[in-house]
Amino acid sequence: MIIVGELINASRKAVGAAIEKGDADYIKSVALDEDKAGAHYIDVNAGIFVGKEADYLKWLTTTVQEVSEKPCALDSPDPVAIEAALAVHKGTPMINSISLEKDRWEKLLPVVAGTDFKVVALCMSDAGMPTTCADRLAIADKLVEGLTAKGVPVGNIYVDPLVQPLGTNHTFGVEFINTVAAIKERYPGIHFMCGLSNISYGLPERKFVNRIFMAQAIYAGLDGAIMNPLDKPMMGTIAAAEALAGKDKMCVKYLKAYRAELVKS
Repeated sequence: MIIVGELINASRKAVGAAIEKGDADYIKSVALDEDKAGAHYIDVNAGIFVGKEADYLKWLTTTVQEVSEKPCALDSPDPVAIEAALAVHKGTPMINSISLEKDRWEKLLPVVAGTDFKVVALCMSDAGMPTTCADRLAIADKLVEGLTAKGVPVGNIYVDPLVQPLGTNHTFGVEFINTVAAIKERYPGIHFMCGLSNISYGLPERKFVNRIFMAQAIYAGLDGAIMNPLDKPMMGTIAAAEALAGKDKMCVKYLKAYRAELVKS
């Protein structure tokens, strides 16, 4: 499972305040916590700062990489902000995210074309949010075909099938899981990414729902999530789910999670 640490997001009150104050120590401490907890990428987002996003995203990228060797997930639909962060980023970043929405597609495609960047491809179009597996698959096909035509390898594409709240439609969980399975079968070697906690929005005991959904999605083929790596029960759930899905030879990762006290009954 590829974990993208979600905590350095300006929409979080403490993070937004730290960005405005230039509190590098706070940002570094969050990045280090995510790194040590097992994040493979550190997401950086300054989207609430209209007119200043490019400067702040660049600063976040530099600040995070002063204390962590993990690459960043550059989280913005604005190519100006993405390019500002790319100018200082070390290593191969993840671009989060491109979609089939016309304006976003046309602006971000030239940024990722012909590169080795990891690219999150969000199943969203100008027609709105898809609700069924068929809708999502139709968008995913166009995203994958468009990206590969511009030199982005299939293995660098992380499709986000778009998790939507189960409380608003009882089919949203199964439609997401069916989409993951269908895309995985159609495009061997492709990856996935999602904000999985959206599934429980508006429901009680959200973390319980999130953990069960994660286990189901992993069995279907999900191999990436934008999440809080400091959530130990979720990290333990991931380890157990991957082992049960046959993705952990000799249960090595599960045993490692147990030793790290992530697995508890």
